[in-house]
Amino acid sequence: MASKNRGPQRGGRDNQPDPITRWIVIGMVALVVVIGAIFTVVSNRSAENVALPPGASKDDGYGIVFNADKTPTINIWEDFQCPSCKRFEDINGGRISELITQGKAKVVFNTLSFLGPESVLAGMGGGCAADQGKFVEYKKFLYQNQQQEGSGTWTKQYVISMAAAMGLDENKFATCLNTEKYKKWLTNVSAAGGAANINGTPTYVINGEVIESDDQGVNYYTAEGFNAQLARFGIN
Repeated sequence: MASKNRGPQRGGRDNQPDPITRWIVIGMVALVVVIGAIFTVVSNRSAENVALPPGASKDDGYGIVFNADKTPTINIWEDFQCPSCKRFEDINGGRISELITQGKAKVVFNTLSFLGPESVLAGMGGGCAADQGKFVEYKKFLYQNQQQEGSGTWTKQYVISMAAAMGLDENKFATCLNTEKYKKWLTNVSAAGGAANINGTPTYVINGEVIESDDQGVNYYTAEGFNAQLARFGIN
């Protein structure tokens, strides 16, 4: 039973919140919402006058394009630190390289960096490798040597050493990475991914159709399933 002698009570009639307090709270909530909306817009806005790696195309979500004049188009959205992306690369990377070499499709690699600073470093390195014509080789090498997500292993010096180990010009690569030449490019790729409703990696899209993974992951994580999806679009 409530005490009959409760002392002074804040609030209006029937213990409802005081109207002034209520409007202050409403105003504060509205301000937070507005600030949040502004932050979202700013953080997802593409930057202008950005250095782009060789082959990167604004019209293709700032991805690095191979066989620009071919059809159909395969967009691959990936994060080099993502374990599922490594799994996809291990199974299908060779097939994708084959499609590029044989000119059977336009292939666009959209490098996302949503898993933190290490993803950003690895992604910037992708642009630096593209400067030396070795983007595909770089990403393959990184997946082969992928470390645990968020382990802190992928520092600038480590990524530079990886580039040197795969035969890139270490000095040129180091200059590119240390100056963060392609950081804003990655921001633009992320903004393009948001605009395309890409909400996970790996995501591959053929002629604008997002290929969904089934419950067993067949469409992504078996060569047979992946090739079956390619065949739907006339890629053999």
